[in-house]
Amino acid sequence: MVSKQKQKDVKQFSFTLIALLLFNIVSQVFFGRIDFTAEKRYTLSPISKNILRNLKQPVTITVYLYGDFPSGFKRLRNATKDLLADFKAYGGSNIDFNFVNPSEGKSQEQQQLFFNELYSKGIEATNLSVKTESGLTQKTIIPAALVSYEGQEIPVKLLQSRMGLSPEEVLNNSVQNLEFAFTAAIKKITTGGKPRLAFTVGHNELSDLQLKDAAKGLSDGYDVGRVDLSKVPFTELEKIKLLIIAKPETQFTETEKFKLDQYLMRGGKIFWAIDQVNADLDSIKKGHGQQLALANKLNLDDQLFKYGIRINYDLIGDMNCGQIPVSVGNVAGEAQIQMVPWLFNPIIMPTTAHPIIKNMEGIKLQFASTIDIIEVKNVAKTVLLTTSPYNRELKVPTLVSLDMIEDTPDPKQFQSAPKAVCVLLEGQFTSNFINRPLPAALGDNISKISKSKTTNMLVISDGDILRSDISEKDGSVYPLGYDRFMQQTFGNRNFLLNVTDFLTNEPDLINLRSKEIELRLLDKGLLVAQKTKYQVINTVLPILIVLILGIFQHIYRKKRYTA
Repeated sequence: MVSKQKQKDVKQFSFTLIALLLFNIVSQVFFGRIDFTAEKRYTLSPISKNILRNLKQPVTITVYLYGDFPSGFKRLRNATKDLLADFKAYGGSNIDFNFVNPSEGKSQEQQQLFFNELYSKGIEATNLSVKTESGLTQKTIIPAALVSYEGQEIPVKLLQSRMGLSPEEVLNNSVQNLEFAFTAAIKKITTGGKPRLAFTVGHNELSDLQLKDAAKGLSDGYDVGRVDLSKVPFTELEKIKLLIIAKPETQFTETEKFKLDQYLMRGGKIFWAIDQVNADLDSIKKGHGQQLALANKLNLDDQLFKYGIRINYDLIGDMNCGQIPVSVGNVAGEAQIQMVPWLFNPIIMPTTAHPIIKNMEGIKLQFASTIDIIEVKNVAKTVLLTTSPYNRELKVPTLVSLDMIEDTPDPKQFQSAPKAVCVLLEGQFTSNFINRPLPAALGDNISKISKSKTTNMLVISDGDILRSDISEKDGSVYPLGYDRFMQQTFGNRNFLLNVTDFLTNEPDLINLRSKEIELRLLDKGLLVAQKTKYQVINTVLPILIVLILGIFQHIYRKKRYTA
C-alpha cells in the first residue's frame, strides 16, 4: 500500500517537474502578460512595440532619477523602471537601461562639473526642498534620462510640471507621459538622425537672440536653422520637415508665397505664428505710453483663407491676463512700481484633451487677434486655444495706451463667447495658385501641384508666443515663457515642443500623450479616523490566516496518513 502511494507521489512529482520545465521553455520563446488595470497602465501601445521590435542596433537609456528623495519621486522612478523593463521585454538585447545616482561618490566640485556636462546635453538639475527631522534640507535631483544610439544622444524629461496642479497631479501627469517621451526619443534617434526644421528670415521675424531659448529647446530632437525663402533653392526647402514663421512684419512676395504653397503641397508642415496687428508693449513705453495699433500687411490673407483660416485685424482684451509694472507715483524721490493687470496679455488656459495641449499649464500671449474658420473641403480644423469668456475685441486702427490701466474694466463689457486664437488644420489642402500663372520672378523650375498630400499646419494669432524676453541689464535671454515681471513661467516652451512633435511625427505616436492614469488618492481624513482599525487588520489578520491554514493542513494530513 505504501509502495503504491510512493509510486503515485513520484509520478505526480515527475509530471509537475516536466510541466514546469515545458512552461519555462515556452515562456522563453513566447512573451505575454495580462494587464488587469482599468486604464491598461502596464500595456505598451502597438506603435511602441513595433518600434522596439524593429530596432537594428542597441539603444542605451541612462536614467539620472536615482537617490534618496520623497515618495512621490520614488513613484516616478519606479514607474520609469517598470516601463523600461517592458521596453526590454520587446526590444530584447537592443534595449539596455541603467539608473545612475548623479551625486554618489563625487565631491562638490565633481558634482558641479557633472551637472554642467548634463546641462550641455539638454538635461537640467532641479533643487528640491525635503522635510526631515531636523527641518528642511535642499536636495539636487535630475528627473531626466539620456537615450544614446550609435554616438547620438537625446535627453528625455521625466517630470512634467504644470501651473496650478498639486504635487500628486504633477507626478501623475509625468507617469502618464513616460511612454510617449521614451518612444518618441527612440524613434527620433533611430530613424536617420534628427529631423530638420527652420525658422524663416527676411521679413523682420524674431531675431536669433529672441528665438535662442526656443531653438535650444528644439535642438534636443531636431536640427534647427534659419531659411530665407527668397534665396533658398526649392530642392533644399523640400528637405526641411517643418517651417516656422515667427512674427513676420513685412510683406511676402508672390514668389515666396508660391514656395510656401508648393512646399505644403508636397507634404511639408508649417507653423504660422502671425501678428496681424502692429502693437508692442516696448513700443508703447517708448512712445510716451501710447501707440496707434495698425494692421500688419503681410500679403498672406488670401493664402491662409484658401487653406481655411482668417486672422482678423483686431486685438483681444481679456480679463484673464498677465500683469505689467507701472509707476504709480514717487515717494521720497523714488518711483513706486505696482503690478497691474494688462488686458492685452491674455493667459490662455488649455481646456481640451488634444495631445498638443493635454495637461499643459497656461500660455501667455501678447496682443493676440481672433481667428475665423473658413469651410474648405478635405481639411479638418481643430480649435486648440481660446480666450476666456471675459473678453472683448478692439478693431484696428485703435489707440493703445497705458492710461487704460487706470480704468477698472467693466465686467459687462467683457462678456463674450470664447474666441479662437490657435487652430490646427489637417488634411489635403488646395493650392493658392491653382488656375494662376507662376510668379514672374520665380527662378527655380518648380512643377505646380494643385492638391496637397495629407499634411497639417498650425496657425496662432500671436508671434510673441515664441519670443524670449531679453534682460535689460546684461542682455541675457530669459527662458521661453518666463515673465520677468510676474516672475512666473508659462507653458509657451512646452507648447512649442508639443506642436513640433505633433506636426513632425506620426499621429499614432502623438496619441500616446492622451494616455490617462486615474489618480486614486486615499481619503486622508478617513485614514486618520480609522488608523487603528487598519493597523490591527494589517498586523493580526495575516497571522490568523497562517494559523488557520496550518491547523487545516495538520488535520488534513492526519486524516490522510493515519491508518
